Amino acid sequence: MERSNYMTPAGHQKLVDESERLLKVERPRVVREVADAAAQGDRSENAEYIYGKKRLREIDSRLRFLDQRLKNAQVIDPTTQTGDKIMFGAIATLEDEDGKSKTWQLVGEDESEPSEGRISWKSPLGRAMMHKRAGDSFVFKRPDGNEVEFAVVSVKFPAS
Repeated sequence: MERSNYMTPAGHQKLVDESERLLKVERPRVVREVADAAAQGDRSENAEYIYGKKRLREIDSRLRFLDQRLKNAQVIDPTTQTGDKIMFGAIATLEDEDGKSKTWQLVGEDESEPSEGRISWKSPLGRAMMHKRAGDSFVFKRPDGNEVEFAVVSVKFPAS
């Protein structure tokens, strides 16, 4: 049994939109393409038919995945969060030992975009940051095995 899947309202909506697009647009289009390809005759050497069936399996698999993620979703609006600790939805600025700072927002696994400053609260760095306050320091072991010390510069939650 899968545990709760925390996500922001925007992350939840993104999964709902993808699921609806796959179910109402992509899948019916591919079903029509497969039916058209099947009508051409010999299916064993019909590339359009074979590819279409494969694409249908991929769509159905993704729909099952999205359904499970949405079923276990626990939507938390970061704009309603308060406090001085880094928690789900928090925006934290960290400074490394070289004085370089980076701002991260802790979001759900399905909405993580490190290049845009959003990391999963379940990621190694996300877990290391949890419950820290401005002024706290912590050591983080990077995937390459090197350790880096971070200082928490600020913690805030997005405004509504």
